[in-house]
Amino acid sequence: MRLKPYITWAILGGTVFFLAKALKAHWQGVAAIQVDDTGWATLAIALGITLLAHIWSGLVWTWILAELNQSVPRSQFIQVYLKTNIAKYIPGSVWHYYGRVLAAKNAGISPGTATLSVLLEPLLMAAAALVMIMLAAQPIAASRLAILKGLPILGAAIVLLAVHPRLLNLAVHVFSRLKAKATSATVVESSALRLTRYPIRPLLGELGFLGLRSIGFVLTLLALTPLELNQIPIVLGVFSFAWLLGLIVPIPGGLGVLEATAIPLLAQTFSPAIIISALALYRLVSILAEAVGAGLAWIDEHVSYTH
Repeated sequence: MRLKPYITWAILGGTVFFLAKALKAHWQGVAAIQVDDTGWATLAIALGITLLAHIWSGLVWTWILAELNQSVPRSQFIQVYLKTNIAKYIPGSVWHYYGRVLAAKNAGISPGTATLSVLLEPLLMAAAALVMIMLAAQPIAASRLAILKGLPILGAAIVLLAVHPRLLNLAVHVFSRLKAKATSATVVESSALRLTRYPIRPLLGELGFLGLRSIGFVLTLLALTPLELNQIPIVLGVFSFAWLLGLIVPIPGGLGVLEATAIPLLAQTFSPAIIISALALYRLVSILAEAVGAGLAWIDEHVSYTH
């Protein structure tokens, strides 16, 4: 019996219950919050920065492919990335990866290389998130995230080690041999599927992606309430941790996971009504940015095709 669907529904049910309970307890405060003209302008900037983050992430994917010795047309693959990004909300949480692998294969990239490129992306994103949490660890020491103070360092070390060329190439070779043995095929790609150097540029790129996403959330929060300078590292660290959980928990698009994680962790710094409102607005901003990105990619592709 496959347990993953039941685990996913259990997590989703628990998340929805927690969010509904939080909203019920603070709905009057949420309803009293109003966004002025400056706030709407700030949200528009947050939308633009979040859209830029997704475009940037598509560029980083081409850098990952370059590390695997694949030269690809950047604009075309950024279009693919943006168009498939919205598929993360389809149950299964893998359809955006499937779309990218299929597009890469259609562009002449071997299936193994295409698959490895989309597997490396979340690994590097996780490493970037852990680095962000480490950078914010000192300001967060007084918050509830202090119980996780040492884990980001250990987690970052493990993930950064996992994408080291020696370990990754060994894992790919072993997996290729096992797959060939199971299918009675010949190992033809294990020598080609190799990293020749540490993927430092894609890692820095993912740090840039998460930095842009974090700025988008900070601006969304700023649209609702003034922020003090010493609060920003706490917001960045909590957002990175909540976003990381949304990445690894098997729920489409991490819906509800980021919110359920950030609410209790930011409760010591902001009022619950502000946190709930900011998270709801940010989710809207994030989905809208992904939809706009997919639409712009589709338009750009068809305009380029007609010319």
